Amino acid sequence: MCPGATPSQGLLRVNPADIPRGGGDVSWGKGTCYGQDMDFPAISVSDLTKNYGNRSAVSHATFEVPMGTVCGFVGPNGSGKTTTIRMILSLISPSSGTGTVLGHSITHPEKYLPAVGAMIEGPAFYPALSGRENLNVLATLGGFPISRVQGLLEQVGLGERGGSKFKTYSLGMKQRLGIAAALLPNPKLLILDEPTNGLDPSGIQEVRELILALAKSGTTVFVSSHLLSELEMIAEYIVMLRLGKVIFAGKTATLLGRQAAILVARPEYSVDLGKIVEIAKNHGHDVTVEAGEARIISGADWAAQLNRLAFEAGVTLASLTAVSPTLEETFFEMTGDSQ
Repeated sequence: MCPGATPSQGLLRVNPADIPRGGGDVSWGKGTCYGQDMDFPAISVSDLTKNYGNRSAVSHATFEVPMGTVCGFVGPNGSGKTTTIRMILSLISPSSGTGTVLGHSITHPEKYLPAVGAMIEGPAFYPALSGRENLNVLATLGGFPISRVQGLLEQVGLGERGGSKFKTYSLGMKQRLGIAAALLPNPKLLILDEPTNGLDPSGIQEVRELILALAKSGTTVFVSSHLLSELEMIAEYIVMLRLGKVIFAGKTATLLGRQAAILVARPEYSVDLGKIVEIAKNHGHDVTVEAGEARIISGADWAAQLNRLAFEAGVTLASLTAVSPTLEETFFEMTGDSQ
């Protein structure tokens, strides 16, 4: 059975009196705390609810996160993402419902927290200490090998700035140090709340590559983010919240497949644009006009018929392209959020 852990300051810290020195393996469930042989979901919640007075921050949430995957956690601001993460990490107690993390009930966090790394709502460190010194402190408190620190700094792109004081770090550098701290226990499950906050494009790419590498090595990554284009590139699974309720949980490809493709038709002569719009509407399709193109919600299989109908109407199409919906477009459509 895995030993106990206590969270503080937004990063999961392990009680050093309860964990073997060096983070040794302790048998639990099917497999070990840090082993690969686990036949249960990394996260599973059922009817999970958190009420604050008469207001429900999270309402009857039910979803699973398969082991060894990257799962994106999305929803408008105030939809309950951080509250859900806090319940999963036992930082707050649910009002009702059940959940398991790495095969253990969330009512017994001491059994799974040592194998979980997390960064929520931004990292907190000692401003006057360097990045390396901060990680050394956390490693000592958690009973983790200090020898891991430099490798983690390099892994998150801070290898050359490990000796700089935390108070001199940019917001993006602070985010990276927070991820490094979350990786100290060599976690089986890594939970990241907005990990790319404050990062420039190259920093975002580094975090993306890091997450993919961790998933490839067997770490499950549960990541919330507002950068839906990034999640579309890395997340095999998606959990989507709206007003505290789960409106989708499953494979990203399944979610995107639910939305019809858009046919983008551009006539050779702009005066014919109205004819294309009329053709689409007469055949029951919604259509909008943007930048001299007709955007028709019809599915890719209507392209040949549209081309034929346009020809019969004396319209020559300069281009006709089927465009699949992006995760961002699907998100806005399902949540009713405005772009």
